[in-house]
Amino acid sequence: MEKNFPELLQEANRCVACGLCLPHCPTYRKTLSEADSPRGRIALIKGVLEGRLAPSERFIGHLDLCLACRACENACPSHVSYGSLLDGIRPLVEAARAGSAWRRAAKRLLLRTVASPRGLSLMGRGLRGYQRWGGQSLARRSGLLRGLGLARAEAALPDLPPQRRWKEVYPAHGGQRGEVALFLGCVARIADGETLAAAIFVLTRLGYRVRVPKAQTCCGALHRRGGEPGAADELARRNLDAFAGLAVDAIVSTASGCGAPLGEYGATLGVEASGFAAKVEDVSRFLCRAQGWEEAKIQPLAATIAVHDPCSLRNVLHGEGAVYTLLGRIPRAHVVALPGNDQCCGGAGLYPLSQPEMAERLRDDKMEALRRCGAAFLATSNVGCAMWLKQGLQAAGLGIEVLHPVTFLARRMGFAGKC
Repeated sequence: MEKNFPELLQEANRCVACGLCLPHCPTYRKTLSEADSPRGRIALIKGVLEGRLAPSERFIGHLDLCLACRACENACPSHVSYGSLLDGIRPLVEAARAGSAWRRAAKRLLLRTVASPRGLSLMGRGLRGYQRWGGQSLARRSGLLRGLGLARAEAALPDLPPQRRWKEVYPAHGGQRGEVALFLGCVARIADGETLAAAIFVLTRLGYRVRVPKAQTCCGALHRRGGEPGAADELARRNLDAFAGLAVDAIVSTASGCGAPLGEYGATLGVEASGFAAKVEDVSRFLCRAQGWEEAKIQPLAATIAVHDPCSLRNVLHGEGAVYTLLGRIPRAHVVALPGNDQCCGGAGLYPLSQPEMAERLRDDKMEALRRCGAAFLATSNVGCAMWLKQGLQAAGLGIEVLHPVTFLARRMGFAGKC
């Protein structure tokens, strides 16, 4: 086993088991189980890599419970790359996992669909039709979803908007100050087109030409975490080709869950991707350093906006501060950090589907924090977090609107849905 994963074992051996990561780990704080802590999981990974432990269902269960929030990396004095350890062991985990052929086929279909822009578009249109034309209510009444084991996944679907057609170029309004490229993502493309359009609206009003490469695809994060590193690398190379040759100031992403893996392409693909990765920037951070604000007209908003820090923005991109600066441009807005921002909301990728109990426990903490802070709005920079938190707010009966920070700003600048 060790011969197959020498680099992983070398990285795992850098952990000195000091325990400074424990209070930062959401799952350890809930279970108080050492096996559900970062150092505990690293010890388990080492045991499997060295052949002392078998990749049993119990081993897989402790790894599956991890959110990959990477808060432990910020606390680690040895700078152990926990994220690469977790991703690196996933192929072994998936090979050892017991499961039905139906589940494996459904997973393969999902990963192949998000890897195809055309497949994504068809899926978005199909799901919207299912919601609008009576299919959803019929399926829920019939019990078919429960019989197929799809009830929880179907309930997590947001109300999907009409699919948008993206132009390849959006010219700057007035004089051009610069040029950026926009990464669309996969989930955001079908579920959060408003945020993408809002980003284009703000960027063009500030004088930036926006390029939207047609050939771009999924960032590959779902594939890498699903134990398919080869597929993830192939998607990364497709994105490198799609953005190649663009002389842009930045490649901006509206979803931090996409921006984080995009910014790590250099670590996974090497020198060929380092130039691309260096240009990747969260949209809020780019807008904070953008020019043209002196000419922007921003209407006031007399309300409290609570800010949720996605783990990918806080622990990987380290760009959460830009959100507060950006929202601070809205006159009269009271911008506050949501208490407990150092802990994950539970909406990590497919985590709410694979680990619903833990995901809901973590989200309950956010709901309680929102009840206490008295905010009318919630801002978050990741589409997955937004969908998960919005579902929780609806279930709790809290009338708090969830928006991306750039959408807040765009609306105060006159954005009405079109870019």
